[in-house]
Amino acid sequence: MVAGLLIGSFLNVCIYRLPRDLSVVRPRSFCPACEHGIAWYDNIPVLSYFLLRRRCRHCGQPIPGRYLAVEALTALLFFAIVNALGPTAGAVKLCLLIALLVGLTFSDLEERILPDEFTLGGTAVGIALAWFVPVDGRPEDYGIAHALLWNSGWNESWVSVAESVGGAALPAGFLWLGGLLFQKLRHREGLGLGDVKMVAMVGAFLGLRGALLTLIMGSVAGSVIGLIYIRATRKDASTYQLPFGTFLGCAGIFVALAGQQVIRWYAGLF
Repeated sequence: MVAGLLIGSFLNVCIYRLPRDLSVVRPRSFCPACEHGIAWYDNIPVLSYFLLRRRCRHCGQPIPGRYLAVEALTALLFFAIVNALGPTAGAVKLCLLIALLVGLTFSDLEERILPDEFTLGGTAVGIALAWFVPVDGRPEDYGIAHALLWNSGWNESWVSVAESVGGAALPAGFLWLGGLLFQKLRHREGLGLGDVKMVAMVGAFLGLRGALLTLIMGSVAGSVIGLIYIRATRKDASTYQLPFGTFLGCAGIFVALAGQQVIRWYAGLF
């Protein structure tokens, strides 16, 4: 849980700095309002937020609630994963995915930007980790690549990498083609490439079925909640930029935690 708090604190730095093309290493943490450096004792995850009464010590400006939300959420999700899987390589891999998804969720919600450092970098890491940690976990959960390559003579590590690559490429390609078709028909952009890259990242970690389930759940949630929000706030649906990456991130977190149970339940119906 301590690791989750520390990584959540670093994610807050990334969420603010990456969309602004700032280094996440230097300078050290500072107040976005007055740009005064933050001392270590004012930068303790979660605790400092309450000790400072949600305000900067130097300028008195409110500290955005996002800082508390990211740190607390990351810590709770890390705790849930390690509690379920134990201190295993699979838990480390899943925690890394969760950290990326939390960062992307809040970055898109706040700035409407999905940083390549998270999406493309995460895709590369997910494919590399597939060699060491099977994408689908247990043998009975193995995905499409395992079924296609069962008698090919490939070992399990190569099959896992193939599932990771297919999980990244196919759903992302499908989403990109859908966005291209929308643009041709409506003559305006309906989907950013950041969303496509984000789906590829999820697929690299969770495989084809996990990516498709994330895409379906994120699309449904985005459509329903987005429509309700637009109607409630009387925004122009033709110009409002929906933070689709935020919905994909929330769906990806759910699928990472419970996706295999959902897939097994669905398979059991047929």
